[in-house]
Amino acid sequence: MKASSAKFAIGQVVRHRVFDFRGLIFDVDPEFDNTEEWWLSIPEEVRPRKDQPFYHLFAENGETEYIAYVSEQNLLPDHSEEPLRNPMIAEMFTREKNGSYKAKPILAN
Repeated sequence: MKASSAKFAIGQVVRHRVFDFRGLIFDVDPEFDNTEEWWLSIPEEVRPRKDQPFYHLFAENGETEYIAYVSEQNLLPDHSEEPLRNPMIAEMFTREKNGSYKAKPILAN
């Protein structure tokens, strides 16, 4: 499989094309890198291709916060500028005055 370049960046807020949730990207896989069981659990008629970037999101909907793994074809940029409430975001990002998110420097021993 040939991986394509990622359309979205770490720290970018996105929303799902079909389902009502949005989130902050915290990692990107150049192509599918989850279990075959996970991939097969997606109904075949909406199952994404594996040869595209997949994004790890600090996600949230109207009811809860969670981590999501989403194919590039199912994401759109979110321009709402609404702050995200997922508590995991504060561990890795700071919110800038303009509403964007910036990754915190990584601390290493």
